[in-house]
Amino acid sequence: MLKGRLLLRSIARRTLASKIEPGAPQPIYLDVQATSPMDPRVVDAMLPYMINDFGNPHSRTHSYGWKAEEGVEQARKYIADLIKADPRDIVFTSGATESNNLAIKGVAKFRKQSGKNHLITLQTEHKCVLDSCRYLENEGFKVTYLPVDKGGMVDLEQLEQSITAETCLVSIMFVNNEIGVVQPIKQIGELCRSKGVYFHTDAAQATGKVPIDVNDLKIDLMSISGHKIYGPKGAGALYVRRRPRVRVEAQMSGGGQERGLRSGTVAAPLCIGLGEAARIADKEMEMDKAHVERLSRMLIDGISEKLPHIIRNGDPNHAYPGCVNLSFAYVEGESLLMALKSIALSSGSACTSASLEPSYVLRAIGSEEDLAHSSIRFGLGRFTTEEEVKHTIDLCIRETNRLRELSPLWEMVQEGIDLKSIQWTQH
Repeated sequence: MLKGRLLLRSIARRTLASKIEPGAPQPIYLDVQATSPMDPRVVDAMLPYMINDFGNPHSRTHSYGWKAEEGVEQARKYIADLIKADPRDIVFTSGATESNNLAIKGVAKFRKQSGKNHLITLQTEHKCVLDSCRYLENEGFKVTYLPVDKGGMVDLEQLEQSITAETCLVSIMFVNNEIGVVQPIKQIGELCRSKGVYFHTDAAQATGKVPIDVNDLKIDLMSISGHKIYGPKGAGALYVRRRPRVRVEAQMSGGGQERGLRSGTVAAPLCIGLGEAARIADKEMEMDKAHVERLSRMLIDGISEKLPHIIRNGDPNHAYPGCVNLSFAYVEGESLLMALKSIALSSGSACTSASLEPSYVLRAIGSEEDLAHSSIRFGLGRFTTEEEVKHTIDLCIRETNRLRELSPLWEMVQEGIDLKSIQWTQH
């Protein structure tokens, strides 16, 4: 099994290297929260449905359609098995963004008919969740954006106090995409169930990486992304509980596919790729977990032992180890990213990385602006190697020391000057 995994890593690395200019060194990929490389086994599962079995899975009058439908339904079962759900509860979408939109807007618009027009979410949610809630506010809904503590965790008492007779949905992310914090999903699910409020979780960063039993966790709706679990881009799913039934208003008109919730021809190759990624994750989750935990400890210890003033963002006791967000004090994060150009990293969410503003997630946990600007997210995954982590550690230490030597602030710190005591003037 180990030899097979090493071979898969080699294939994945060669695939990444083929996209680099001839003669250029192969970059190390540590941005798994943005997207993951496709597992070669996923590609193998998809190919037959792109070449020979290319039929429309909704065409039920010939063998092309039957084969495509059979593949799609098997994929649906693999996804359901991964999260301990009924396959009939799985609705295929184009990705987690569409799933989040469908869940939030769909529930809100259906429940508004019965006077339920209030939603609750966190200030640290993914942008597509926050933007969906802002859209609903413009439609007359009320939204409560709960703060989080310094570790990024929700206050369960505050959540309970925020639920009213008008609340129709609570939407809280399973694993945060920037700082890796894992929310107390079971307690949230139990609270919502006891209050008669639907509970939706964006599990794009959790599915296939941490064990999920939607029944035990009392989850009513859950968003899944294909390309975050070594599957294809353009494929996702929304778990929608049928018993007790969750009512959702469709957001797209058409042929009524996917239980009438998501019209349009199902992209069979993409869905089958997602299903294969789910099957692999279900089978190899413990192996992936041990691999990522070992590399995570190596990365954090290797950097922290050699560099002072390194801050890990997010509660380390409630965090997914494959998402490590570190602030390198007295270093500009963008400068460090440029210095580490041989490593594919991020200073925050891929959806907001073009912004010069510090991460809203880091601001929400109370990070000072200079530390927020100095943050780097390291994403470790199935195909990350020990050699790549060691090289990353060495390069981070070397470049951080180099950049700090160029910083007048670092020189003042070395001289024992308390920077907070200085009254800075602006011109």
